[in-house]
Amino acid sequence: MTKGVTLRQLLAFDEGGILQLLLAPAGRDVNVEGMIIGDEGPAHPHEGRIVLAAGPFHSGGAATVSIREAARRGATAVVVRVDDAFPADAIAAAREAGIALLARADWTDWDDVATLLRSAAAYAEAGRGDRMADATAGGGLAALASVVAEFTGGSITIEDTQFRVLAHSATGPEADELRRSTILGGRVPDWRVEELRRSGLLRALWTSDDVIHRPADGGIPERLIVAIRSGREMLGSIWVAADGRSLTANAAKALSRAAEVAVPYLVQHRLRESCAVRREEHALRGLLGGHGDRSVHAWSLGLSSEASCAVVVAEHDGPYDALADRTLDVLAMQAASYRRTVRVLRESDRVLALLPVDGGNDREALGLARELDVLAASMPGGGTVWAGAGSVVPSPLLAAVSREEATLVVRVLRDREAAGRNPQRVRHGGVAEAGLTLDVLRVLDVVRPVWEKGGGPVHELIHTDLAAGGDLVRSISAYLDASGDIGRAARRLVLHPNTLRYRLRRARERFGVDLDDPDTRLIITLAVRLVGRF
Repeated sequence: MTKGVTLRQLLAFDEGGILQLLLAPAGRDVNVEGMIIGDEGPAHPHEGRIVLAAGPFHSGGAATVSIREAARRGATAVVVRVDDAFPADAIAAAREAGIALLARADWTDWDDVATLLRSAAAYAEAGRGDRMADATAGGGLAALASVVAEFTGGSITIEDTQFRVLAHSATGPEADELRRSTILGGRVPDWRVEELRRSGLLRALWTSDDVIHRPADGGIPERLIVAIRSGREMLGSIWVAADGRSLTANAAKALSRAAEVAVPYLVQHRLRESCAVRREEHALRGLLGGHGDRSVHAWSLGLSSEASCAVVVAEHDGPYDALADRTLDVLAMQAASYRRTVRVLRESDRVLALLPVDGGNDREALGLARELDVLAASMPGGGTVWAGAGSVVPSPLLAAVSREEATLVVRVLRDREAAGRNPQRVRHGGVAEAGLTLDVLRVLDVVRPVWEKGGGPVHELIHTDLAAGGDLVRSISAYLDASGDIGRAARRLVLHPNTLRYRLRRARERFGVDLDDPDTRLIITLAVRLVGRF
């Protein structure tokens, strides 16, 4: 980072809200001359630098020591990660030491903070050094487009890597139709992008540091194009069109300099977009998981706290490979397009969709689950996907309830398939279709830790017999499922009734398990469900 960059400039650059200023005892106009990540040792100078105190502070004492040490070594500010309320003693220590204190947003990481600080310094530096940079300073990309138009004699568009127009100079009456449609549409038309790709111009743009010249072609005027890069990373491009007039003799040189000046502005744009996406993902994850300040999460997603909603979960059923990954990507796009207000979270092996619904209609969520099921089934090699719809809840603040139900529905569908009780191969469903099995799964989840810590005859029977092949457990499971009807259970197992009676007698004689006892039947029923279906 560069001398003369102030704390005020750093904070002004942070449009994404990565940092929050907790206090600045010496004001916001203190100079910042560099950055320290963690404790880089006594030999590394701290004078005028910002210290990134990586890792959360779990005690006021640890925070106070770190802040006082940074101040003693001449640091300007400390950035901390705050899990909950930051210790009051640490804030008092920063105030006493005269050092600024900033908190990192919980949805970011330290790489984001480091990128922000470096980019902010470069942004401030972009306003120095020559006429173009000086004229652009403080005006952003719009000012840069106007300045470049003056230096080159052409009409300017500045675009990101997705061909979206970020800024443009004034459009005169001589402007060609392509420029007009690009500016009005906010992006280069798809047909034009495809044409540029076929011609090889885009490949040249992505791989060259030079200004590319395109002579006039029919109704399309002469153009100059240059890539905007930070190191080898492509950030965007600047296009100059000679609309009804000749470009200046130094147009190419001016455009090359403009690409350098544009770098911090494009980095800021990318940070802004990245922060918006990460903040929304963090908020959606918080709502679906039921943690954090759910009112703030809903606000971040633009959702009313009184809007009814339901959650749909689509899970992939291994093996997980490139085709499965592509399938889930397609399902995520399908869910996002189902309705403009849908919020989608793509995780490693599943897609979660928060669906605002009108009038509490739970068929809408089931309809989305059905669409995802049909789409997944139509994709060759994509594997099996199960889609479950939770019930409608009256507020996104309760989305975790619907998400839990949707996840349980998926488990029910999987269990039915594994047990051979899904002849129609149904791979989507809702709470009504899952029925009482949802409550059974909830009970089993509560009972599981109790079972795993327990002991006694039933534990001995289950563990010993499963190690030997599981004949007794399968026989007992069939007997219990048939409500004690020996004949029906034997038919299901394809056994003679006397063979089944013998196995049940063995369970009693060897392990002391009496299936006539109600408590024993309850425990062994739960145990069989917990270890698997037979």
